[in-house]
Amino acid sequence: MSAQPEYSGLVPPMRTLAELREALRVHGFPGDRAQFDAELGAVDLDDLTRVREITQAYRHRVLLSRDPHAAAAIARTDDDVADELRRKLYEAGAR
Repeated sequence: MSAQPEYSGLVPPMRTLAELREALRVHGFPGDRAQFDAELGAVDLDDLTRVREITQAYRHRVLLSRDPHAAAAIARTDDDVADELRRKLYEAGAR
């Protein structure tokens, strides 16, 4: 696995499976911990590429949940995003 950067207190440590599970329990999205355990439990441990993909994906979800900009983007409604796209398309066409 690649080296993980050092983080401030904003992001929990996630260097081991135990730390990642705890970070998912405390900071993850609803259902993340159970889904992580189910996905990891279903994969062959000899498939290190898949194990790494799963752990990186869930680690990334914790990072997203701790980023205020990402959390705000995730919380946006479909209508809000559609309105913004329409506005941007209109502005681009007006140029």
